[in-house]
Amino acid sequence: MTALSHRLATEADIPAIAALMERAIDALQHGFLSPDEIAASRLSMGLDTQLIADRTYFLVEQEGQLAGCGGWSYRATLYGGNAGAAPRDARTLDSTTEPGRIRAMYTDPGFVRRGIGRLILALCEDAARTAGFARVELMATLSGEPLYRAAGYQEIERVARMADRGTPVPGVRMGKDLA
Repeated sequence: MTALSHRLATEADIPAIAALMERAIDALQHGFLSPDEIAASRLSMGLDTQLIADRTYFLVEQEGQLAGCGGWSYRATLYGGNAGAAPRDARTLDSTTEPGRIRAMYTDPGFVRRGIGRLILALCEDAARTAGFARVELMATLSGEPLYRAAGYQEIERVARMADRGTPVPGVRMGKDLA
């Protein structure tokens, strides 16, 4: 297997990121969510371009092909894309008292089980730690929960996020100390 490389995303990467997210939502949530829940989840998932502007969104590539993406944030928003129904809060977090956020993690279905998610988590955790955060939190999809548990994240609460369609989408708020 060819080595993976990583870099920060730029605005020019947005179309490729959006396409990867669509493939991941379509393929990787089956077996965890019903078709109605998958459709509703699109309203609260997706890319938050603020992460790209903040230079906190990573791409993982193999031989120039986008294999996965994900980021972290020093802003209060916990999850959701630009056009989503998720609550938005651009307030800057206090790294001494509040956890950073792990955000918008996706792996291309053709690259699952190759360490992409773990690499993105490590990049995000290292960057958040360097920025002074002692803890991070995320909103896990049910399909992502096993990865986060294996990486040391602990459940804080189970939620049912309501999308505009009225179909609740289950999720798990999780956290991890970075010490």
